Amino acid sequence: MIRKLYNLWPDRSILLRIGALQAVLAILQGLLLGLLVPILRALLQAEPDFQAAAPWLIAGAIGLLLYWVLTVIATPIGFAASMELAAALRHHVMRHVATLPLGWFTAANKARLARAVTADAGNIGHLAVVIGAPAIVSMLVPLTIIGVAMTLEWRVALVFLAIIPVALLTLRHSGRIASEADIELEEAATEIAGRAIELGQAQTVLRAAGQGQSGGIRMREALDEHRASYRRGLRRVMLPDLSYTAIVLGGFIAILAFSVYLLLSGSLALTDTIVLLVLAVRYLEPLGNLIELIGALRAMENAAVRVQSILDTPTLRYLPHAATALEHTGIEFENVTFSYGNTPVLSDVTFRCPAGSTTALVGPSGSGKTTVTRLIARFFDVDAGCVRVGGADVRQLDPGVLLNDIAIVFQEVYLFDSSIEENLRLARPDASSEELNEAARAARLDEVIERLPDGWQTRVGEGGSRLSGGERQRVSIARAFLKQARIVLIDEAASALDPENERAVSEAIARLARDRRRTVIVIAHRPATLVAADQVVALEGGRVAEIGSPTELRAAGGIFAKLYGQYEQARSWHIPRRN
Repeated sequence: MIRKLYNLWPDRSILLRIGALQAVLAILQGLLLGLLVPILRALLQAEPDFQAAAPWLIAGAIGLLLYWVLTVIATPIGFAASMELAAALRHHVMRHVATLPLGWFTAANKARLARAVTADAGNIGHLAVVIGAPAIVSMLVPLTIIGVAMTLEWRVALVFLAIIPVALLTLRHSGRIASEADIELEEAATEIAGRAIELGQAQTVLRAAGQGQSGGIRMREALDEHRASYRRGLRRVMLPDLSYTAIVLGGFIAILAFSVYLLLSGSLALTDTIVLLVLAVRYLEPLGNLIELIGALRAMENAAVRVQSILDTPTLRYLPHAATALEHTGIEFENVTFSYGNTPVLSDVTFRCPAGSTTALVGPSGSGKTTVTRLIARFFDVDAGCVRVGGADVRQLDPGVLLNDIAIVFQEVYLFDSSIEENLRLARPDASSEELNEAARAARLDEVIERLPDGWQTRVGEGGSRLSGGERQRVSIARAFLKQARIVLIDEAASALDPENERAVSEAIARLARDRRRTVIVIAHRPATLVAADQVVALEGGRVAEIGSPTELRAAGGIFAKLYGQYEQARSWHIPRRN
């Protein structure tokens, strides 16, 4: 566990400093107890020898003063170190995830990341000091006392020593069970958190069903499972905890019995027997405390494992001599094969998008259209084959250079809870007001801004919740215009929109496509977008089914002609919705 904790931080100096301070305090505590030997030998005689005890008493007073000063120093240092460790770990995790493939950021992984940089990092930093320090003391004080006992009576010292392996084996078993119980409880708590979020998001549905307060059956089941997990955990750790306590008490009885035997046999003086019994009490006390610390230590270890699993995620490969500029904006797929884990998505895909052209990707759901756009932006690396942008393999391009020349319009647009202007300036923070207005007009966003109460300064809510889906899409397309990226990837931007927003978004996409300085790849369903494309790449089952101009493919009567007919028919049957 110490190794896992130590490996989390790139700069381990904080851990080493706080660990060294606690080690000094633990050893000093043991040595102060060792002073009892000469002091009691001098004072527990028929005629106490205060002169012989005086130097040891002075040394003890100095040691106690030093121990008090170090303890006073250690307390604020510990709290500061706790916060510093948590902050350092959070920065370490964030620096690492900034180098991960964009495809790593799934909903599940984003939840893992959120927990890692909030609860886990804070808990690790806190427990490393608050629990780690007493754990160091609980181990080093007994070891120091064994050394002191060895100078007094080596046979009793061996009894002291024999207790440790038996106690640690039992403690290890108890810790393993506590770890399993903590993992189970953490999973149950995570489920409750998910259901609590659902309770807040689905209040209208739940209240309509008369379950606004109870949260529905899933919430109740999650709460019941959490209680059951807690009870199971308590039952599982009870026996190991009691066994450990029995071993510690049994050790004290063994030390007491053996010391009395040596005293009665004349092998051990009364004074030394008293000292050994005092040492035994102080020896077993920190060992007994370990059982109280083990649960928190295992919780810290579990948190460290969760954080380390993120830090162990392979990053994008950086080549030492990566290209620092795109020669042109042509895109080429050559025999590309890709799969998500064991699920094949693309197989031997080959096509070319000339610089300045517009390519429409079509095909049934699951045919690999979105994956094509993600591979261009290097969300993932291909399993086989090659994706070239500007004539260079994307793996040979500096990731910053690649993404600076790419604008992506996702199907699901995320906006930050700030003003429309601030969300737009993400594309170009230094853009002028005129450039903002021009991008808004090109994306038909100006119509939205005019009817909002605070115009450009209107807050959009968490995730853009105060805007409709079509309005969020217009913000996303305006970003693409403002960024002036030479490559634009559009993922079904007009799907599931009302007629007004569909028309506005389609017109904005058409404007992007007409600019021959840009290479546009659009996942298209709408006939108007398809007709405006220079070429169409039809995918089916992860393979290229056909390539050609819209006119050629409609005449060919293949998959594109079939899909185009379905789109037109669906459009003719479309009934406008009321807002």
